[in-house]
Amino acid sequence: MTEISHVDVLIKNVSLIQSAKPYRYLKDALVAVKGDRIEFIGSTSDAPRFLAKKELNLEGHLVTPGFINVHTHTILTMVRGVAEDMGFAPAYTPGVPHGHEVTPEEALALSRLGALEAMLFGSTLINDSYVHASLTLPAMAELGLRVYTCGRIHDVDFSRVHLGSWEHRVEIGKRTLLEAIDLHAQWSGKFNGRTGVQITPHAPDTCSKALLKEIADYVLPRGIRVSTHLSQSRIENQRIQERDRCTPTQLLDSVGLLNDHLIAAHGIYMSDQDIQRAGIARMNLAHIPKGNATGGQISPTRKMHRAGINLTLATDNMHADMIEVMRWGLCMGRVQEDRIDDDWQPSDLLHMATHGGAKAMGLEHEVGVLDPGYKADLVCIDMNRAHLTPRMNDLGNLLHTGQGRDVTHVMVDGEFIVENGRATRVNEEQILRDAQQAATALWHRARQQIS
Repeated sequence: MTEISHVDVLIKNVSLIQSAKPYRYLKDALVAVKGDRIEFIGSTSDAPRFLAKKELNLEGHLVTPGFINVHTHTILTMVRGVAEDMGFAPAYTPGVPHGHEVTPEEALALSRLGALEAMLFGSTLINDSYVHASLTLPAMAELGLRVYTCGRIHDVDFSRVHLGSWEHRVEIGKRTLLEAIDLHAQWSGKFNGRTGVQITPHAPDTCSKALLKEIADYVLPRGIRVSTHLSQSRIENQRIQERDRCTPTQLLDSVGLLNDHLIAAHGIYMSDQDIQRAGIARMNLAHIPKGNATGGQISPTRKMHRAGINLTLATDNMHADMIEVMRWGLCMGRVQEDRIDDDWQPSDLLHMATHGGAKAMGLEHEVGVLDPGYKADLVCIDMNRAHLTPRMNDLGNLLHTGQGRDVTHVMVDGEFIVENGRATRVNEEQILRDAQQAATALWHRARQQIS
């Protein structure tokens, strides 16, 4: 008599991508989940007998590891559809809502909208940063996904940056750093291990060298990971050259922050020497191809890849579709080389969106691949769509014609937080109403300031 294994969830009759590097694809497969871990992955013909509390027949679906969005600002959904065509980041632009103007209630509403969008589109982990983080972190985690966040650490007076005034004040730096340290102590490992905090200096140009050194002195002996922006604009590079007589990459290196615990976003204006320096340090780059291209820019990711920088993917702000980001990353990388080659294929971009991101977050042994013993964080994508047929190559279809809207189920820690395209823990309509109200109020106040 065949022994029966008892599990909590059984997903049957799917195709699945276990990992992107090495690329492992299974057809006619099943996934067994017990507790918060994957119990079994394999072909239906080789599987043992399972008795599950919940069984799903998802024939025609593709299952992948959950997407890991290593750099986003959920509250900046407030400028969606407007800021993309203004030519510069909202924090530096007059006439749009700014972080220091967001009330706690508005931050809660907008962050939950951003987190909802991310998980509906297949993100199982987001690494967020902006304002009111002590309130937004638990509010987003209640939706069920993994949430890392931090408030912006800076000593520039952000209330004057959009006016062209760059005044660094020691008291601002001390306050924002202490808030981040307290946040780390309060929320790391909470919500059954789904929450965490990376210390987040906003950018080299909004942090003095003294503040960056203070941050390094705190995080290095404790092994805490750091996120920041890096060479995201020519103005940033120019300001650091004038202020510190070096590039932003050299500045981070000089204070001790350039290492494999750093996630740096953008890197658009890193020089060849900067790239080599960051590669030696094994820095992680949060590549934001769609956001960069929207502003008419391309990050030199092919050079970065060859230099040894760990490339990851992120949406940044105004949208949360990681499938779209993978497509833009694939295309932008090929534009840089003026060709299609074996070193920049769909599997490379899927790796950046999954296990590459997990490595940057320090979670490569927990998430980012679908193997027994790993956390049950996965995404189910309905391939029974006109734009995904015929199914000659599932990964090729996903990267070239797939959309976040094709995601039907999202599992985190063995729990479906999205089922049949709907969030399972929250009222989506209420989240949308609250976010619209918050954004309307913010834009009204912003326009009054320039009228």
